[in-house]
Amino acid sequence: MITFQISQPNQPAQTVEADSLSGMDALEQLHVKGLDRVVAVRVNGQAKDLSAAIEAKSEVEPIYVESEEGLEILRHSTSHVMAMAVKELFPGVKVTIGPAIENGFYYDFDYERPFKEDDLPVIEEKMNEFIQADLPFERKEISTQDAVSFFQSQGEDYKVEIIQDLDSDRVSLYTQGGFTDLCRGPHLVSTGKIKAFKLTHVAGAYWRGDENKAMLSRIYGTAFPDKKSLKTYLQRLEEAKKRDHVKLGKQLDIFSTHEEIGAGMIVWHPRGGMLRHLLEEFEIREHLKRGYEIVKGPLILKTALWETSGHFDHYRENMYFTEIDNQSYGIKPMNCLSHMLIYKAGLKSYRDLPKRYFELGLVHRHERSGVLRGLLRVREFTQDDAHILCTPGQLDDEIKGVLDFIKDIMAVFQFEYSLEISTRPEKSIGSDEDWERATHALKTAMDDQHLHYRINEGDGAFYGPKIDVKLKDALDREWQCATVQCDFTLPERFDLYYIDKDGQKHRPVMIHRVILGALERFIGILIEHYAGAFPVWLSPVQAMILTVTDRNIPFGEKVLKTLLDAEIRAEGDFRNEKLGSKVREAQMQKVPYMLIIGDKEAEQGGVTPRLRDGRNLPFMVTDDFVHMVNEECKQRR
Repeated sequence: MITFQISQPNQPAQTVEADSLSGMDALEQLHVKGLDRVVAVRVNGQAKDLSAAIEAKSEVEPIYVESEEGLEILRHSTSHVMAMAVKELFPGVKVTIGPAIENGFYYDFDYERPFKEDDLPVIEEKMNEFIQADLPFERKEISTQDAVSFFQSQGEDYKVEIIQDLDSDRVSLYTQGGFTDLCRGPHLVSTGKIKAFKLTHVAGAYWRGDENKAMLSRIYGTAFPDKKSLKTYLQRLEEAKKRDHVKLGKQLDIFSTHEEIGAGMIVWHPRGGMLRHLLEEFEIREHLKRGYEIVKGPLILKTALWETSGHFDHYRENMYFTEIDNQSYGIKPMNCLSHMLIYKAGLKSYRDLPKRYFELGLVHRHERSGVLRGLLRVREFTQDDAHILCTPGQLDDEIKGVLDFIKDIMAVFQFEYSLEISTRPEKSIGSDEDWERATHALKTAMDDQHLHYRINEGDGAFYGPKIDVKLKDALDREWQCATVQCDFTLPERFDLYYIDKDGQKHRPVMIHRVILGALERFIGILIEHYAGAFPVWLSPVQAMILTVTDRNIPFGEKVLKTLLDAEIRAEGDFRNEKLGSKVREAQMQKVPYMLIIGDKEAEQGGVTPRLRDGRNLPFMVTDDFVHMVNEECKQRR
C-alpha cells in the first residue's frame, strides 16, 4: 500500500491509501470533478502524463485543459500530430523542434522546398485522420546512445544534434502511431483528445536562430479545448491582420523600409514624422512637469567606456563598433553612460539629489535579420530614456514616482497592463548584496502600492533587476514597453558619489527607466491598437477639406488657412474628383474629420464636418469647429 495526496483547486487536500496507481486511476478513485477536462497531473510539483505511476507519499494535482499549463500540453501534443502528418505527406522531410508558444505552437522542418499556405489544408486533413484514429501517446525512456542510433536510422540529423548537446545519460521519447519524437512531455492521453485546432501560417526560420545555419520552414498553428474558443481566437486573428501595422503604415503613408538602405532601418514619411513629433512633444511636456532635465549624449563612445560599464563583456553581440584614428568606438545601444558622465561633471551634494536626466536617445542594436519586422523589431530606434540618480533613502519614492508616471501615461492611451519583476540573470555583474538590495527595493515599492506582479526568474538586465510592464492592447495582446531597473553596480564602476550630511562621499543609486520604450515599437503598437484611427490629439492630419466643385476652391483655401493659423493639422483635397471618391479616400486615411465645402458652406461661411465612421455633424462656423477640435485635444480624445 502507498499513501498519496490529491489537491484540487478551491478544495482541501485529501490523503488516500491505495495500491500503486497511475495518475488517472488516482483521480478516478477520488471522483475528481471535471475529469474529462484533465490532461495531465502534477506530481510533487512536476507535470506528468496521466499514465505516470504514483509513488508513495506523493502529492497529486489535476491539470485542467483550460489552465495555462493544460493549454501548453494540448498545443504541444497537437504539434506532434502536425509533425506526424507532415512526415507522411512529404517524404524526406526532417523534423527539428516543435514547442508550444503563447496562443499556439509551431514546428520547424527541413524540406527540399519551403512550405506554402496552400499546404496547410492538406496537412490539416491528414491531422484529422490521426485525431479520429485516437492514437495513444506512449512515453518511453532510453539511453542517449540508443536515442542517437534510433534517430540516425530515421535520417533525423537535427534530433541527433539536439541529443548530443544534452547533458544527460537518458532521454524520453513519445510515440503516436508510427511517429516517434524526442520530447520531455507530458502529453495528452491520445490524439482523440484534440478537439479544435487550426494551422495558421508559414514562415522561415534559421536553425537555432543562427542566420549562418540552415533556413527551415516553420508551420504555425493553434489549438483550444473547444471549437467555440478556437472560433473566437481565429476571429481575433483576422482582426489582427486588418490592424497589421506594416499594412496600415503603407496605407496611411506613415513609414517605409527599403532594401537599399538596410534591414531594420525605418524611413518616416511626413505623416509618420508628424506622429513622432506629437509623441515626442507629449513626452517632453510630461517629463518636464515631473522634474526631469533634458540631456543629450553622443551616438558613439570609446570602446574603453563600454568595457568599464560591462557592456563590452555582456552585451557586445548586440552592438556595432567602428574605428576612428585607430581608436575603437561603440555605437551606443543605450544612453546610460553619457548620463553618468553628465552627473560626474560636477560635485553633487545630497541637496542636489535626485537628478532625473531624460533623453529621447537614438540607439542602435544588432538584431538578427530573421526577427526584424516592421516597427516592432528594428536595428535603429529612439528610446524615451531616463536615468535617476538618488540617495538610497530616496530610492523608494523615486521608484513609486516612476510607477505613477507609467500609470498616468498608460491611461492616456487606454492601455491596461500587468507587472513582473525580472531577477538576476546567470550572466551579470555586481555583488549578491547589491542585487538583493535592488530587488528588495522594487518589490517593496510595488507591495506598498498594492500592485500585483509576477516573478520572472533570471531575466533581469546584466547590471540589475527590473520591473517589466506588459501593456495589453485592444485585442488583448501583451507588449513589453516600459521598464524600471534598479542599479547599485554602475555607480560603483563609474565612481559616482555625492557629499552627504556627514561631509563624506556616498554612492548614489541609479534607476534606468523608459515609459513608452522604443518610439518605433510603441508607434507600431499604437497603429494596431487604434487600427490606424488615432485619437484627434495624435492624428497627423486632423481635418481634410473636401470641395464639391471647383467654384468652392477659394472658400476651401480660406478655411484651410484659418485652420492652419489655429494650429489645426489640416490638408485640402481640391481635386476635380467626385465627392464620394474624396470621402472614401479620406476615410481610408483614417482622418478624424472631413469638412465638406459646397455652395451652402461657401455662402454661409462655415463647414459641415463628417466623421471618419460615416456620421455627419451639423453645419457650424469655422471658429466653432476649431474650438471643438481644441477641446478634444485637451481631453486627449
